Amino acid sequence: MNSFQALSNPLSGPGLPSVGAPGTAFWRTVLALAVVLVLLATTGWTAIREHEGTPGPYAASLLAWEKGSVAGRPLPGPDEKPGAVARFFRSLTAGQQERLAERYPLVVGNLGGAPLQLRYDANHRALTEARDVERERMHDQRLTDDGRQTARHRMERFESMLEPGRRILAFDPTGGGRAAEVFGDLDRARRVSVVVPGVDTNLLTFEKTDHPYSAPSGMARALQERQRTAAPGASTATIAWADYTAPTGLGVEAASGNLAEEGAQRLTDFVQSLSNPHIALFCHSYGSVVCGDAADRLPPRVTDIAVSGSPGMRVDHADDLGTDANIWAVRDRDDWIADVPHMEVGGLGHGADPVSPAFGARRLSADGAYGHTGYYVPGTGSLANFAEIATGSYETISCATSDPGCIGTPVKTA
Repeated sequence: MNSFQALSNPLSGPGLPSVGAPGTAFWRTVLALAVVLVLLATTGWTAIREHEGTPGPYAASLLAWEKGSVAGRPLPGPDEKPGAVARFFRSLTAGQQERLAERYPLVVGNLGGAPLQLRYDANHRALTEARDVERERMHDQRLTDDGRQTARHRMERFESMLEPGRRILAFDPTGGGRAAEVFGDLDRARRVSVVVPGVDTNLLTFEKTDHPYSAPSGMARALQERQRTAAPGASTATIAWADYTAPTGLGVEAASGNLAEEGAQRLTDFVQSLSNPHIALFCHSYGSVVCGDAADRLPPRVTDIAVSGSPGMRVDHADDLGTDANIWAVRDRDDWIADVPHMEVGGLGHGADPVSPAFGARRLSADGAYGHTGYYVPGTGSLANFAEIATGSYETISCATSDPGCIGTPVKTA
């Protein structure tokens, strides 16, 4: 039993006074307050804080970049609009572009607007350097046994990400690390899917040998492969976007919105950097909180936002998200997230349940999916539905039995 499950009914037990049926507003309020108190007691008041980035390789590379130049010209700032960055790189020769990627791989590899192949090449170089650092740390006697073991795991992860054919769109080894990976031809794709994962996402969990479809890379790969099967003529690409700092564990950090707000800004900037005409977001667990926070800042090219295993999107109703995108929600019957109080009290909690009829999302079938991390397993109804949304094949979507009309009203296609 996880900590959210254990907190799902803290007021039950013999000898407690009756406070009404579980569905009443009073009960829900008392339950949520109890959850807040237990979380604060077990994880500490100081867990509610602004996330502070730890200085590391990316910060050092960025400092050097800000002092650099090419052909006597200053380099664009990391917060420059993608269009301005693209124009800057178009003004350079191929050799000048390559030299920038060689000198500042972590900056170029994460720079929205830089040519895609240049970013892939820069991140390959950055991964090679990071792998070599961890390989040395594996034998550093100044580290504890656990420290050397972590270095080994990171080295192995970077080795895997360096395998031929992989397209790493973002990479930062600082702290737990961030990454994004592309499946398909992003340059030419007319339809792009962005998978936004949740709690405990970092470089070590970016992909998994056991349970591969519970990790961002495996989720995105499965979605892209399902799209190819469902619509072989469609021009698609899928991105595993783990390029934000996700909460660790299921404490106050996961129950609050601080990291979601920071992640939402990064997601907004990333989506703005894409030039593809159709974009769909697939947001799992805490990733749906990130997507909810970002929704009203996303460009109109984002036509769909689909959430799975969601603790809430920080609003009471889908209309409150401030977007014209279609909002889809899915939860299988074995997902423990159903036991989490879907409300917000004292800054903790993420609002209404997206699969409740009152929320107003279109509710999808999750036939065959099992548990909180089973939505992207091949053969499940949830993955099939995600692929239909991603390719714009709305007419073949399978609705939840509780919402047989989820595709009965006009659906945005442009």
